Amino acid sequence: MPTQAAVQAYYGQELTSTADLKTSACCDADGVPDWLRPLLARIHPDVLARYYGCGLVCPPLLEGCRILDLGCGTGRDVYALAQLVGPSGSVVGVDMTAEQLAVAREHLAFHAEQFGYANVSFLEGTIEALEALPLKPGSFDVIVSNCVLNLSTDKAAVLQGVKRLLKPGGELYFSDVYVDRRLPESVRRDPVLYGECLGGALYWNDFLRLAKGAGFPDPRLVSDREIKITEPALAPLVGEARFYAATYRLFQIAELEDACEDHGQAVIYRGTIPQHPHRFDLDGHHAIETGRVFPVCGNSFRMLQATRFAPHFTFIGDFSRHYGLFPGRGNSMPFADVAATKETTGVVDSGSCC
Repeated sequence: MPTQAAVQAYYGQELTSTADLKTSACCDADGVPDWLRPLLARIHPDVLARYYGCGLVCPPLLEGCRILDLGCGTGRDVYALAQLVGPSGSVVGVDMTAEQLAVAREHLAFHAEQFGYANVSFLEGTIEALEALPLKPGSFDVIVSNCVLNLSTDKAAVLQGVKRLLKPGGELYFSDVYVDRRLPESVRRDPVLYGECLGGALYWNDFLRLAKGAGFPDPRLVSDREIKITEPALAPLVGEARFYAATYRLFQIAELEDACEDHGQAVIYRGTIPQHPHRFDLDGHHAIETGRVFPVCGNSFRMLQATRFAPHFTFIGDFSRHYGLFPGRGNSMPFADVAATKETTGVVDSGSCC
């Protein structure tokens, strides 16, 4: 596996603009909703030109939040999120690549003038050693990361550091690259494949194990898309492995269980979250329509009741009774082609907890 120094060199010296990327693994312009595009228009062109992430990592309801961006690069996501948290919130970006941080810091004053307030800071350091940075434990409402975890040489340490920094009820909301199998050593050690976010991609089930081991027992898949490797020099190297860009959310809630248990609970969404008047998507399998009684498992109940989303829901039931495992709990690969699965088997197994 390439070293941190190799990753620094790839992103600090070899890549000088987004155009230098050899695959689409770390770029997805279509991943930015229309209502967020005006935020990007207010960001300095130098910052935008050296962006290597997967879309824009932006969970809803961020006003007033304190956010940490892991692997912030030149700060595109930091400056976008700064506009969403507003003057009462703040965003801290962490990156180990001095060349990219220099670009991010160069334009601090520009963005403060654009927004009318200064709520951004940047720290140089590695995401595997967050405890070495001047960051107070339990001080962040939301931690985001955009196509960076796959580049880490110690992914377990990153998740452990995240858990330490999140407030109770806080969440890690991040996009990254995953694969449908464990990759051979030759792929994992290839410096270009690693730098392109492919060589370090986790087998999806290994990621779930790491997340649970770090104290996040119920990772929720928000969205995913398959990545097509079309570069002629790279496609033969990965063989039949299939890669996916996926967004997950992991909640810092001590009471979450490692299975979706049925307590006869339900929620009603009030339609009050900005930009989500008709439906709130907790994850890819929980599209909660406004005004509708929506049955949920105990974990989903807590993900809404014990977080910043609570004021936007009515909660029905408690934990006084237990009815067994919540119906529909799946165990298949979460990135499965739903249409193909239904066509071949007649059954759609969501692969989600409930």
